[in-house]
Amino acid sequence: MVPGEHAEDAIVADAGNGKDGEVLRAMGIGGGDDDAERQLQQGDGGFGLKSFLWHGGSVWDAWFSCASNQVAQVLLTLPYSFAQLGMVSGVLLQIFYGLMGSWTAYLISVLYVEYRARKEKEGVSFKNHVIQWFEVLDGLLGPYWKAAGLAFNCTFLLFGSVIQLIACASNIYYINDRLDKRTWTYIFGACCATTVFIPSFHNYRVWSFLGLGMTTYTAWYITIAAAVHGKVDGVTHSGPDKLVLYFTGATNILYTFGGHAVTVEIMHAMWKPRKFKYIYLLATLYVFTLTLPSAAAMYWAFGDALLTHSNAFSLLPRNGWRDAAVILMLIHQFITFGFACTPLYFVWEKVVGMHETRSVCLRALVRLPIVVPIWFLAIIFPFFGPINSAVGALLVSFTVYVIPALAHILTYRSASARLNAAEKPPSFLPSWSGMFVVNAFVVAWVLVVGFGLGGWASVTNFVKQIDTFGLFAKCYQCPPKTHPGSPLPAPPHH
Repeated sequence: MVPGEHAEDAIVADAGNGKDGEVLRAMGIGGGDDDAERQLQQGDGGFGLKSFLWHGGSVWDAWFSCASNQVAQVLLTLPYSFAQLGMVSGVLLQIFYGLMGSWTAYLISVLYVEYRARKEKEGVSFKNHVIQWFEVLDGLLGPYWKAAGLAFNCTFLLFGSVIQLIACASNIYYINDRLDKRTWTYIFGACCATTVFIPSFHNYRVWSFLGLGMTTYTAWYITIAAAVHGKVDGVTHSGPDKLVLYFTGATNILYTFGGHAVTVEIMHAMWKPRKFKYIYLLATLYVFTLTLPSAAAMYWAFGDALLTHSNAFSLLPRNGWRDAAVILMLIHQFITFGFACTPLYFVWEKVVGMHETRSVCLRALVRLPIVVPIWFLAIIFPFFGPINSAVGALLVSFTVYVIPALAHILTYRSASARLNAAEKPPSFLPSWSGMFVVNAFVVAWVLVVGFGLGGWASVTNFVKQIDTFGLFAKCYQCPPKTHPGSPLPAPPHH
């Protein structure tokens, strides 16, 4: 069996294995699983370089995918959020939303296992078919939930890809300002379009590993560079100062830890999907070591200056270390663009009936129309930083917080569903009632604080950017180029 075709274990044991077909495998507990995994890794025999680099599906692959995908360009905007929130709120909200995001990622993994277990008991095969979140909702709760999941998930992933493209143009400008940011967006849009050739999340093994290494370098470069630079003269730390800025910053952090819109696709790419349950939490704990020190150090050093500089690179002195960080982030944003776009590619393939086509080139050709609207939207709304908060409040709040929590409540609302659940409540919260209480809190908090207050603040700030810079802004937040002898320009107002 070729790993790229169907490299996942069945959730339900076969009827002839002495378990009567009713017992669910524990994904890693059982006699044949290790042999099956080795066989899947080896493909047609022997470990080849292509297999090692191209065909991922282990727990480590999933961890690297989650950690790498969770923090990309947002690493550069978190100092901006700290300036809006203040140091204490910035740290506390990162921890709060990180844990909340890990909880809803856990819920998504439970619902995936439940859906797949039910379908495999019915004899459904998922060979050459990638399960997606909207299909899980459809199978467990019906077509209206499918429509809601599809709408929110696809729109979020669309704008998630837009944000990565905007970030590419914003970052490269700090190395080469001979071209404006809009021109760089054209160029990187063409480069990112090459992700159509990456078939699935199985094939991101080496990219996920490299991406996380690049992000780690950038985070610690920012931390050390800010510490070495020290506080600028007359630095002030006035945050939190205005409610609109406070909730804008809070929704950017909600967006940061709401990157699990691709959880189902990552799980499906695993050889043993049940082992995913706590992977996102472990990835989040590592991400904390990147986001907290870098954002805190930048805010300590530059304070309120960050309110008019949403990209951390813009305040750090240019040298070889910074240029290396910019280049590494550019490569990582290309990888993250692929992460966000791949589920959209899958949806489009299913719509046009090409999802099970084996030809990589034919599938790449079919996928190309998805890149065009992303390219166009990145040119219309080049507002690096504020767009994160708007997407967080209006899309992430529902896609990865409200819908998973509500779906879990409704899936297990009956006693029979709880009795026959493929996954029981976790050991740290062994009560169904406890899970329902936590889920209800997540829904209420995100609807009121994330969507309500965060939506008001982020949309207000986003509209302000449009009024200040206009749509199709040629070079968002670019300092005017001065000529010899001309007075220094005033800093842009936020």
